[in-house]
Amino acid sequence: MESYHAVLETIASSHEQGVLATIIHVDGSAYQKEGACMWISESGHTTGLLSGGCLEETIAIQAKDVLQHQRAHIATFDMKQEDDLSWGQGVGCNGIIHVLLEPVTMEMRADWLAVKACLDRGEHVLLARKLDRETDGRENFLFFSESGRRFGGFRGEIPSKLKSLLDSAPLFQGKNGMHTIDGVRFYIQHYWPKPRLVIFGANPDAKPLVSFAKQLGFFVLVTDWRPAFCSEEHLPDADEWIVGFPSETVPQLCLNERDFVVIMTHHFQHDQEILALLRDQPLYYLGVLGPKQRTARLLSGSEMPNWIRSPVGLAIGARGPEEIAISIIAEMISLLRSGPASRKEKT
Repeated sequence: MESYHAVLETIASSHEQGVLATIIHVDGSAYQKEGACMWISESGHTTGLLSGGCLEETIAIQAKDVLQHQRAHIATFDMKQEDDLSWGQGVGCNGIIHVLLEPVTMEMRADWLAVKACLDRGEHVLLARKLDRETDGRENFLFFSESGRRFGGFRGEIPSKLKSLLDSAPLFQGKNGMHTIDGVRFYIQHYWPKPRLVIFGANPDAKPLVSFAKQLGFFVLVTDWRPAFCSEEHLPDADEWIVGFPSETVPQLCLNERDFVVIMTHHFQHDQEILALLRDQPLYYLGVLGPKQRTARLLSGSEMPNWIRSPVGLAIGARGPEEIAISIIAEMISLLRSGPASRKEKT
């Protein structure tokens, strides 16, 4: 999942100064793309990756100089060459990576914490970072949240196109990178809240799905009618547990077009009730465990919408809970990158 979630959590929990390193432009191919970021604390602790491991040590060294002089710096790494003296080092990359390293002052820390607060509330945030000869200073930063909040130190006239970039971005999409707007060069980045995965069913086979999804950055909520199963003791990796029957829990969930849902209760009547309650919800992803014929029976013979994933998961011949969980996660990631299931034909 997006590295900025872990980076923002580290900034929030640390009282150290540090440097935020962000890939702002890639020419060609690279392990990570624009928007990937890394935090380097003054004591040398790091969070996040900008490559497969070939850049991080050098970036950490450069971060010390950035922190000492309190000046932002754009570092360029040519990964195309494969000799021992160049950055490629035979790793197979074929691009040039431009990384912005900037010190996080106390003022800027407050702005990044504001970004985290917006994400925690489920808000999409756009950063417009002005880039010119004088790249230092909070006055180059402008943040917009989808609720209309504006923060950062930018005091100039705001180009209308910046606001439109926030409003027009498809869910979990939006191209990060360099933009020239009204003759001014900006680095644009979209920050999205963690996607929420709601799992109906807390049987033992839900454990690997909960665990893998949590590791990949989903906010994981589990709901089941059995308190002994739907609990922190039984599923410790979940973020939230809601006990109740479907008719009770579905209204509490406030499901929306950004939510991922998997139905896996192994109980026909409950699955049928859940599917009836959810089939008209504007969900990003809805998957049903079990063969397609069973899902058709759950729908009582009515036509199955083409955006329902049944059987859930990519067809990799998965066996057992762990492999099935991997197939489900892979399908969710595929749709997260390409667009919501409700807008696409299932292939």
